[in-house]
Amino acid sequence: MKLLFFTGSRSEWGYIRPLLQICKKKKIKYEICATNMHLLDSFGNSVKEIEKDGFKVKEKIYMALDGYNNFTMTKSLFILGNSLTDLIYRSKPDWVILAGDRGETLIASIVSAYTNTPIAHIQAGELSGNIDGQARHAIGKFAHIHFASNIDAFKRLIKLGEENFRVKLVGAPQLDDLKNNRKVFEDFNKVKQKYNLKNLVKKKYMLVVYHPVTEEYKKTDLYVKSLCQSLDAFKEPKIWILPNNDAGSSIIKSEILNFKNTESYIFDNLARFEYLTLLNNSKVLVGNSSSGILESSSFKIPTVNIGRRQNKRFRPKNVIDVIKINPKSIRTAIIKSISLKFKNKIKNVKNPYGDGNSSSRIIEILKKTKINDKLFFKNLTY
Repeated sequence: MKLLFFTGSRSEWGYIRPLLQICKKKKIKYEICATNMHLLDSFGNSVKEIEKDGFKVKEKIYMALDGYNNFTMTKSLFILGNSLTDLIYRSKPDWVILAGDRGETLIASIVSAYTNTPIAHIQAGELSGNIDGQARHAIGKFAHIHFASNIDAFKRLIKLGEENFRVKLVGAPQLDDLKNNRKVFEDFNKVKQKYNLKNLVKKKYMLVVYHPVTEEYKKTDLYVKSLCQSLDAFKEPKIWILPNNDAGSSIIKSEILNFKNTESYIFDNLARFEYLTLLNNSKVLVGNSSSGILESSSFKIPTVNIGRRQNKRFRPKNVIDVIKINPKSIRTAIIKSISLKFKNKIKNVKNPYGDGNSSSRIIEILKKTKINDKLFFKNLTY
């Protein structure tokens, strides 16, 4: 069995890293294709993290056009399609492993399907509040095996007409890291010393991660200013992780840099374990990152989720949603999230996305699945 792992963003790396560890341990053949943000210096050049973790990146596809608006973003996707077709022809994998809901992942699913290459889709069937949600379900129609992270996603895939034998309830593989490296994420001083975070104290700072919503491009400036103004009311230091490269990202970056003060730290990107260490030791996570939905509850960290980017996604009880984006509503939500009452409410919260053993389930399913006409020729059940 030969697996081709495709990844274009730092969030996807969290999904596939535990799977790759099993591949190395069990000597399963694999290749990694890194593209988009992984290869951009201005977004942290996170391909270096993959390589530092001990994984060889065999294929690198440069695709991102500058400008970071809806049009450059769309043209970038079709640059990827041409190169990826040639890659799959050379690699000839038994499976292409895709994760999540991004545009480049949708293009990878189209290329794989039309080259008759089996697709396994991690985090299938979930809801998202912007165009990524549409991409996730479109990927689902091309995918041959769906790995659902919770019962909500599992049932949705069945309702969408996917055949029962294709849908597997396995949990979210990024939680495997959280289960297996708990002590690592408690070593706050290591990260603090590495980045000279002098005025940071455990549980006394805010972690802020805010990404653009492509459909609301024209409102991006208004929304990020509302976020910055709301944070002005709190004396706690802020750690900002800069956004992905979707349309509107340059606007967000500019506003964050204008807002920066001596109590702020700004990172283009952080290694996954460093980010999770900062999340584990933070007072609250503010923004619209998927980590607020998927991972924060494992650390019992309050999350203030802003806007529609994660709209209707299955969420744990540590998440407080801000629907109307303005300084007052964000500020009110943060006050609630850091209150003693709310902290007591979530101290026993459970993560609904799995038990930390998802990767081994996924690998075993792939090993046992026969690649035949039954797998290739999809029938809708509705």
